[in-house]
Amino acid sequence: MFEPMICNLPYPTTDGICCDALSLQIISPAYATSVGELNAVLQYVYHSLFFDLKGCKEYAHTLMSIAVAEMMHLKLLGKTILALGAAPTYTQYPPSSFNFYSSKYVAYSCSLRNMLEDDIIGERKAISDYKKMLRCLKNEKVQEIVSRILQDEYLHLDALEKMLCELKC
Repeated sequence: MFEPMICNLPYPTTDGICCDALSLQIISPAYATSVGELNAVLQYVYHSLFFDLKGCKEYAHTLMSIAVAEMMHLKLLGKTILALGAAPTYTQYPPSSFNFYSSKYVAYSCSLRNMLEDDIIGERKAISDYKKMLRCLKNEKVQEIVSRILQDEYLHLDALEKMLCELKC
């Protein structure tokens, strides 16, 4: 069993969130795009498998813990998309029926070092995108959700940077 790598703070609920097309458009890319939570989940699981294969069990475990946290973010964003008035389809802008997510966006690096570098790039992009969302969002309930997810992303970035510095596999 993998414990999620998350901050020791509760996640806000979606209670009280109503239909809001602008907020929906702002947060949707974080859900299921090349830079979204779904992609992060798949990439961390993929990379974890290779770290495990190479005998780097602790690093593999850390990557899976991050993947579990990203799954929690995916679920929370999906619930938020529903509350904002759309079906949480795996598209760039739910509930559209085009631009479906593709696993071609996963970074299929060949070396462990490159995998961590790709993961760091992904976390930096997520942090930048979430900060940008916060500047654009007017809905305070959605801002709280994005802010809480952002705290976990900083934690993930820190862990990945430490792993890259320590990498000996």
